[in-house]
Formats: sequence, C-alpha cells, structure tokens
Amino acid sequence: MEMRQGSCRLGFWHVHVTWEGNVVHGTRFSPFPLEGAVPLPIRRYCAGLPEDLTVLGSIALGEEYPFSEVYRLVRGIPYGETATYGELGEILQVSPRLVGLAMKRNPTPLVIPCHRVVSRNGIGGFSPGPEIKEYLLAMEKRGRKK
Repeated sequence: MEMRQGSCRLGFWHVHVTWEGNVVHGTRFSPFPLEGAVPLPIRRYCAGLPEDLTVLGSIALGEEYPFSEVYRLVRGIPYGETATYGELGEILQVSPRLVGLAMKRNPTPLVIPCHRVVSRNGIGGFSPGPEIKEYLLAMEKRGRKK
C-alpha cells in the first residue's frame, strides 16, 4: 500500500493527514492547506458531523508504541464527552502528568481524541493551541444535540 498525504478544512485551520490504507500515521494542524485527499471519516468529522473515527487505525495503538495503553483508553472517550487527566491516570494507575505527556506526544490527534482530555480545573493544554481544542469541544457539543 502507498503512503498518502492530504488535508481538509477545520474552521480556520487545515488538518494534515498522513495515512496508508485504513491506518493514520500522523495528523497535524496548520493554517495552510496540503494538496491531497484525506480519509472520508476525517473529512466528515472536520465538516462538523458526529463521525466515529474508531473506524480508522492509528500507528500509536500498537503494543510496541510508547503510551499505547493511554491512547487506547482515550480512544474510548465518546464523541462530545470529556475525561480528566486525573480520571484516566486513576484508571491506568499512573500520574495525571504521564497522561498529559502522552497527549502532548499523540501522533494522531482526532483519531486518538486527545482534545477530549481536560484538566479538572479547565480545558487543559493542547499542543497545536488551546483555541483548536476549544473549537473541537464546542463542535462536538453542537453535534451531540442533533
């Protein structure tokens, strides 16, 4: 199979996706587009539709990948819902800071919805920028009401 790249619009940003078959190898946010298509579930999600991205794989879910156990747990957070770093840390019996580090190093945001992991006192961090996290959470909240 051939590695592909492309982007789609998400509000004021573009989501760049590197993928092969049904497995996403990387996603990142950019103010600039990248020529090429992205998987249909990601396009639908970015258009504001309540899409289930668990139909896509992620390189970060394999047993050998660092933080894969954290990523598998985060992937189970339903569309439009959130969990705190502390709640996830308690389930995994690790520090909330380790959960935060895993989210910071997530190679496939959206596919592994790290934006759904929040601080107990607020939104928490998001490597590309907190405004993107706020946008994603608001979009999902609107999508759940439909």
